[in-house]
Amino acid sequence: MNSIQYRKIQVEDCNIFYREAGKADKPAVLLLHGFPSSSHMFRELMPELADEFHLIAPDFPAFGQTQSPSREQFDYTFDHLARIIDKFTEAIGLSHYAMYVFDYGAPIGYRLALWHPERIDAIVSQNGNMYEEGLGKKWEARKAYWQNPTPDLRCQFASAYALETIIGQYTYGTPEGSVGPDGYSLDYYYVCLPERADMQDDLILDYRSNVALYPDFQKYLRTYQPPLLAVWGENDPSFIPAGAKAFLRDVPSAEIYFIPSGHFALESHHSDIARLMRDFLNRVLQ
Repeated sequence: MNSIQYRKIQVEDCNIFYREAGKADKPAVLLLHGFPSSSHMFRELMPELADEFHLIAPDFPAFGQTQSPSREQFDYTFDHLARIIDKFTEAIGLSHYAMYVFDYGAPIGYRLALWHPERIDAIVSQNGNMYEEGLGKKWEARKAYWQNPTPDLRCQFASAYALETIIGQYTYGTPEGSVGPDGYSLDYYYVCLPERADMQDDLILDYRSNVALYPDFQKYLRTYQPPLLAVWGENDPSFIPAGAKAFLRDVPSAEIYFIPSGHFALESHHSDIARLMRDFLNRVLQ
């Protein structure tokens, strides 16, 4: 079954939307999206791998088609999102899996690895950072905000949801004409839904919790030595190539590849990434 199926499941007070492709008896791969995207970012990758793998891609609370409570009833933090995704994997019966982590999906996935190292068969990191040296220059302003989170600075970071900013995330550093408008147009639609911008503001502030956990994420790698493939859009201004190279410090067997693209490398190079993933996963999941 190479076609994608679209499903929902209730996890606590969240109605989680997810995409599923491939047969359940194949090796499982959990696909964790980034900001300000959703499982839609995997729409072209999943059919390319569904003949050999069982692929599951949820939308996080505050993203995509997942329905979640208001900020008064739900803490929009990375730890809470990871707890929901952890329970999602249990609800659909994933006892062990490889995971593809990107952007915001990385600190969510790395938390799952900390909590359940026995469940993680392999990691594919596509611009999914866990090293200080992997943070681009834009993070200097965010670090200043984390130290002094004033209402004025919170308002300034609302520019992250402007259409031109989202378009820039998709197109910066990519070959001209290689990125269609569908992904960034859909992302903009989602961030304009009621309360979504405020939820995202909460997550921008809470990203400091991810950086604080970098040493723990790195210790996990050193301790468990998971098979690791880093496929990095080399022109990404957010998570720069040094973050990919740093994996070798903790997992000397890590495989590192650079793609001539930007942050959303799947938009322009999904076939290249699928080929690298197929080769890697077929070797390490035997």
